[in-house]
Amino acid sequence: APLITPNKDFYRIDTTLITPRVDLKTWRLKVTGMVERPLTISFDDLLAMPSREEVITLSCVSNEVGGDLVGNARWLGVSLADLLKQAGVKPGATQIVGRSVDGFTVGFPTEVALDGRPALVAYGMNGEALPGPHGFPARLVVPGLYGYVSATKWLAEIELTTWEAFDAYWIPRGWSKRAPIKTQSRIDVPRDGRTVKAGRVPVAGVAWAGDRSIGAVEVR
Repeated sequence: APLITPNKDFYRIDTTLITPRVDLKTWRLKVTGMVERPLTISFDDLLAMPSREEVITLSCVSNEVGGDLVGNARWLGVSLADLLKQAGVKPGATQIVGRSVDGFTVGFPTEVALDGRPALVAYGMNGEALPGPHGFPARLVVPGLYGYVSATKWLAEIELTTWEAFDAYWIPRGWSKRAPIKTQSRIDVPRDGRTVKAGRVPVAGVAWAGDRSIGAVEVR
């Protein structure tokens, strides 16, 4: 697999049956809840803010060993931490809730957005505008967390609240509220089920650990 996963090959997991079509003229991103200065941001406003590009790996919690529900992309967008500083997070706001235009919600600890990791409100992916199936016009990308608690596509609102006050979409359905990405790996060469000849055999693959680094990989 290439280091950067092409947009067309990047996995997609969400709850919508039809990709939402968002009108940029009327789309607004709101920052609400426990903030000093609630924000309403147009797409032009978002593009005018200081941007950063980060290579971030996303992985689905449902990814099986050897599975392909993982991808690595160059995400372009606005720092979530900078956006929250602009709004002014009130003391006691311990949860960030992301809301999609179709009503889907995620929730993760506020501290995750402020601990130095490059969490983004992303509007670009691998040098292109964010594709519709991946959340156009903007989505949340949070390193180190599985998408079901963090990766809101078709983002419409970022709400600051408390950890106890709200359970996002998947939590009442029995999923863990805290969802750090676990260290995992995959062998790409040789492919599963492939017959190999006796002798030296190249072994290659990928490993990832969310917001942590991979120090070594052992093969046996």
